[in-house]
Amino acid sequence: MGTHVIKMPDIGEGIAEVELSVWHVKVGDMVVEDQVLADVMTDKAMVDIPSPVHGRVIALGGEPGEVMAVGSELIRIEVEGAGNLKESAQPAAPVQAAKPAPVAAPEPVVEKTAAPRPAPAPQAPIARAPDERPLASPAVRKHALDLGIQLRLVQGTGPAGRVLHEDLEAYLAQGPSTPAKGGASYAERHDEEQIPVIGMRRKIAQRMQEATQRAAHFSYVEEIDVTALEELRVHLNEKHGASRGKLTLLPFLVRALVVALRDFPQMNARYDDEAQVIHRCGAVHVGVATQSDVGLMVPVMRHAEARSLWDSATEISRLATAARNGKASRDELSGSTITLTSLGALGGIVSTPVLNLPEVAIVGVNKIVERPVVIKGQIVVRKMMNLSSSFDHRVVDGMDAAQFIQALRGLLEQPATLFVD
Repeated sequence: MGTHVIKMPDIGEGIAEVELSVWHVKVGDMVVEDQVLADVMTDKAMVDIPSPVHGRVIALGGEPGEVMAVGSELIRIEVEGAGNLKESAQPAAPVQAAKPAPVAAPEPVVEKTAAPRPAPAPQAPIARAPDERPLASPAVRKHALDLGIQLRLVQGTGPAGRVLHEDLEAYLAQGPSTPAKGGASYAERHDEEQIPVIGMRRKIAQRMQEATQRAAHFSYVEEIDVTALEELRVHLNEKHGASRGKLTLLPFLVRALVVALRDFPQMNARYDDEAQVIHRCGAVHVGVATQSDVGLMVPVMRHAEARSLWDSATEISRLATAARNGKASRDELSGSTITLTSLGALGGIVSTPVLNLPEVAIVGVNKIVERPVVIKGQIVVRKMMNLSSSFDHRVVDGMDAAQFIQALRGLLEQPATLFVD
């Protein structure tokens, strides 16, 4: 038997260090070639680290949240044969050393290409140490909180014991020891969960703090009558939806941005505040803010100026799916010139979006509501929507911002003008 040492790989683009986000294995686990061992976070994206060998994990070289240099020791795996660790090499002190094997031998880890497993059967609560934090995504943690379930009592069936949504359902199915869904509970709670700000959450926090500290934000809100736009969208979906796919509101908003930016190129720009240079861009690369289990991500739809409605719709859907699944590449998460953010039906009435530096403008979309409006002295019901947009006042004047939003309003209220050159 030998030892194979896997070092933190060079991910490229001059990156010298990355943050270890999450382990997918633990000491004692059997791993196979190409199985994902860990996720690491760069300034731009989450990157999978796969195993190049078969073997058993004997040491981990870091803890989630730790910043590790490229080339540092990531993990040690016991393999058949000599391995790549020379006898004369001095072993690095791993964070987690190998422990005695448990009574039950660990089951082989299923590769990602394996068929989906059935939902786990009901299981009794398990006991974890009070300070042991089970692996689970933010969405699973919120689901558990909503259900009143303590995660440390739930047996995880995902990789490295990660708690999945189906594990919560299995825990609920075990019987009366779990509070019934929808039932009122008046018992006092004294639990408290400490959630380290690491990985994507840390990057989001850093970017938001940097944006609010460096840029001089101001917001502008305008209401828009989207009745005609919605009628056009419904008509196009009825006529072409089966063959070309359904259109949401976003492709129309992207088209409106493209047309309006022809007259307001100062909004389609990046500001290098260190060099004191504004880069106005001819290409319209639209960042589309997307919520994922690990936090807010902004995949980029490139060259929106050259795309049709359906082309935009297809690309937005593809990018959103990649971002939510953690499969968006670094290139797909960088290079935007202006950002569009929308919370859909949860969009509220008004919002104050934070700029996606180094951009100078972000357009926020609020929800569509039907309400009475006075038109030519008559009260009629119209579909109304607010645009809540923010700008960098260091380079964008208030008058320019207002005129830009009014141009968007005119295009969206008269949707035929979106296609008149």
